[in-house]
Amino acid sequence: MEIKKLEHTAIEIRKRLIQMIYDAKGGHMGGAMSSVDILTTLFFYTMKYQPANPSWPDRDRFILSKGHSVEGYYAVMAEAGFFPKEILNTYGKFQSILAGHPTRKVPGIELNSGALGHGLSVGVGMALAAKMDNKDYRTYVLMGDGEQGEGSIMEAANSAGHYKLDNLVAIIDRNLLQISGTTENVMSLENLKHRWEAYNWHVDEVNGNDIKDLVNLLDSYPLSIGKPHMVIAKTTKGCGVSFMENKPEWHHKVPNTEQLIIAMAELNNKIDSY
Repeated sequence: MEIKKLEHTAIEIRKRLIQMIYDAKGGHMGGAMSSVDILTTLFFYTMKYQPANPSWPDRDRFILSKGHSVEGYYAVMAEAGFFPKEILNTYGKFQSILAGHPTRKVPGIELNSGALGHGLSVGVGMALAAKMDNKDYRTYVLMGDGEQGEGSIMEAANSAGHYKLDNLVAIIDRNLLQISGTTENVMSLENLKHRWEAYNWHVDEVNGNDIKDLVNLLDSYPLSIGKPHMVIAKTTKGCGVSFMENKPEWHHKVPNTEQLIIAMAELNNKIDSY
């Protein structure tokens, strides 16, 4: 899929997740918006999978460790064909399979996630299993930057470096904000790149809201045989709607009707510019 098409798809995903959160009267807007370009690149360019056969043994694995930002993930999976798009309308409703965090009731989801800090540990296990089974699939794990305060992530980082899991790609959605403020005020992370390199990871930094940059970087992997890959994706929380960007309150704020109309108009204007 060409870059312009991917960018157009990402805008449509943003529109859909905003509508889902508005209709459900709940959700995690900011982190879902910041990670859309990463998800779009992975699912519509990088990863191999079969929507009609979600358990295909040779599929690439994906884990959304920052599971609270699930709305964009659901919208991407519906667009990819894992389930009918109409099911997105049930998000947040009684007996819907689309809960506020990913669950394996949804076709294609590998892990019940949302308890922060667990996703990378499971991803390490998946990548190690591929090595033991002589399989060539890759495992991708998307984490939040606030999530980096969880000690289990550092244990997983050490294990991945020890086992030389070059079939593992971890991505940090580095939007600098978490529920209670900036990451550096809550629990400072920098120098994040040096921390992961110390665990024997190959580390890249990229504009996580630039699909062309993401495509070029992921196309280059594996750069280092014998090292897991870390992508520090520098993003903007609330990316795509100007009044949401870099605003801590939009971590889980729900738009009112007026804000919904303004947001949709802004995104539609971006589509018209293509």
